[in-house]
Amino acid sequence: MILEVSNLHSGYGKIEILKGLSIQVAPGKIVSLIGSNGAGKTTFLMTLSALVPARRGSIRFEGKSMEKLSPDEMVRHGVIQVPEGRRIFSHLTVGENLDLGAYTRTPGKELQADREQLLDQFPILKSRLKMLAGNLSGGEQQMLAMARGLIARPKLLLLDEPSLGLAPKMVEVVFDLIHRINEQGITILLVEQNAWMALEIADYAYVIESGKISLEGTGKELLANPTIKRSYLGG
Repeated sequence: MILEVSNLHSGYGKIEILKGLSIQVAPGKIVSLIGSNGAGKTTFLMTLSALVPARRGSIRFEGKSMEKLSPDEMVRHGVIQVPEGRRIFSHLTVGENLDLGAYTRTPGKELQADREQLLDQFPILKSRLKMLAGNLSGGEQQMLAMARGLIARPKLLLLDEPSLGLAPKMVEVVFDLIHRINEQGITILLVEQNAWMALEIADYAYVIESGKISLEGTGKELLANPTIKRSYLGG
C-alpha cells in the first residue's frame, strides 16, 4: 500500500472530528471517500496534508511514518492536495500559479518539459497563461488548481470536492481529467460529494460517517449496495 492510515484521530480545538478512521490506498489506484457534510472528509485530507495535526493513530506513506511531518515536508514526499474551493491565487496570473505549484522543484529542463507537457494536457490554460487567475471561469479555475498540483509531481494526489460548484458538463470534463491523470500512474484519493461519480470512477471506496469508516468495497460494490443507494444516490 502507498498509504496506510490506522485509528486516526484529529480535529479542531476541543472538537474531535476524526474518531479512529482507518483506510488503505493501493498504488496506482483511484480511491474515493464519500459521506455527508460534516462527516470528516475534508478534515481527513487536511490531516493527511499536515494542515490539521494528527492527535492519535498512524499515517504511513510508502512505508514511512508521516504523522509528525510539516505540510511542506508532506509536499516534498509527494503528497499533494488540490483543496476544496480551488484556492487559486486570483491576483496572480495562470503562469504564476503554476510556478508556485512547482516551488519544491529545481528549475531546469526537466521542469520546463513537465510544464509544457502539462499545458498540452490543459490547452485552455496554455491560451491563458498571462490572464489573472481570478478572471477564469469556475471550470477553468478547477483545471488550474489541478494543474498546479500536478506540476509538483505528486505520488499521491488528494482531490477535495473537484466538482463543487461546476456545471454538469464541466463535471464530466473534470472527471475525465481525473481518469486520465490516473492513467499516467498517479495514485488518487478523491473526496467528493457527488457520490455517483465518485463511486463510478473508483477502484475502491470508503464511506465516512461521524469521523469513522462505516462501509468499504469496490466502487461497483458500493454502487450496488442498497444502503448507499438509499443514503447517497437517491435510489
